[in-house]
Amino acid sequence: MTNIAWLRNDLRVSDNPALSAAMRGGEWAVALYIHEAADGVRPPGAAARWWLHQSLVVLGKDLAACGVELVVRGGDPSDVIAAVIKEHDAQAVYWNRRYAPGERAVDTAIKAGLRERGVATESFGANLLVEPWDIATQQGKPYSVFTPFWKTLRERPIATPMRRPDAAKALKVGAIDDGYGTPKWAAKLPQHWSIGERAAHKALDDFLEDRLEGYAEGRDFPDRDATSRLSPHLRFGEISARQVWHAAEAVAHADHRKRAAVDKFLSELAWRDFSYHQLYHRADISGEPMQPKYGGMSWRDAPIDLRAWQRGQTGLPIVDAGMRELWETGYMQNRVRMLVASLLAKNLLIDWRLGEQWFWDCLVDGDVANNPASWQWVAGSGLDAAPYFRIFNPVTQGERFDGSGNYVRRWVPEIAGLPDKWVHQPWMAPKDVLADARVVLGKTYPRPIVDLKMSRERALAAAQEL
Repeated sequence: MTNIAWLRNDLRVSDNPALSAAMRGGEWAVALYIHEAADGVRPPGAAARWWLHQSLVVLGKDLAACGVELVVRGGDPSDVIAAVIKEHDAQAVYWNRRYAPGERAVDTAIKAGLRERGVATESFGANLLVEPWDIATQQGKPYSVFTPFWKTLRERPIATPMRRPDAAKALKVGAIDDGYGTPKWAAKLPQHWSIGERAAHKALDDFLEDRLEGYAEGRDFPDRDATSRLSPHLRFGEISARQVWHAAEAVAHADHRKRAAVDKFLSELAWRDFSYHQLYHRADISGEPMQPKYGGMSWRDAPIDLRAWQRGQTGLPIVDAGMRELWETGYMQNRVRMLVASLLAKNLLIDWRLGEQWFWDCLVDGDVANNPASWQWVAGSGLDAAPYFRIFNPVTQGERFDGSGNYVRRWVPEIAGLPDKWVHQPWMAPKDVLADARVVLGKTYPRPIVDLKMSRERALAAAQEL
């Protein structure tokens, strides 16, 4: 008897209910990954495609060591699953749930079709701390504000991660098809990342041991190595959220002095669940504003400004540093993500969806829930969003959180010679200071593409029109 575990955003062996069910219930288990061509299923962006291929290569080895074959195919998932069932004479198909509206529609249709054919199928909760329908307000409604969501979640028992399933006889490792194609520019990414389940657990262990205590403050400073950098591992399910949760809780139980630091870290992990809560209970949040009135926003059609933002050539140093970090590493520090998003959606008054699409293509952690939910939070159109009048000033934010200019100097080397006083606003520097630093505004480094004060007033006026 053969069982199939259909893997999606759960590329791990441990704490994987679908894989464990397939291995436990049959003589032979096959793990299947499909590069999906299905309506409503958002294909991964370019950077995520690179990560995905590397992760599947690692996973293939891990599964082979457990006696499980990894089959990678492309196409319509219904057709692919039917073909693999026939090839292996499979009796059951298992998977872990996903939550976007289009994904759920695909899974529901496939489950119904399999059962009509007499193929057993079951889905499991494995990718969140709590299922979106299992947590609600006292009125039985979905949460729209994070703080009460977090207070409720904090009191809930989080399921204990499943142990790694018993391994059968090891298999030879097969080749892994790079179904979507890896972009050439992604060749620079390997120097910044280690990929796979073991790498994910090492990243978690290193963070809890070395950086947890400085996390609450340090996470806002982009030049500090203060965060866990677990987001791409969580996005691909190389580690589960509940594994992260219980590992952090174990640290707090062992040393009560770290309780506050652990709670802060876990609250940030809970934001991921909150994003999925929003994704599950609403229409496609990557395209539809969660507050309908923002559908009437008068966005500017400004392709030149958009391109300058994408290339890190806005003339606003911390914004440019963030966009260049993104292009080089597939990642951006969280506070800087807020600053670059605020500049685009508010100061430049460019549709947040264009920024969300650029992040989706460039981020290794581009997540179907976190990415659009975070963009809507900054743009003001999301649930529990930053008020529209909260428009981040990249100069004051840079001076506050990158006072030494180390972050800017790393990613914008053409202004590295400027003193700290001017590195976040080179257009205000005296001529002799610019000359000494070999900065020629408009030539070696652009002047700001937007006046921050004027554009703030324009954004507020646009919001008033709603």
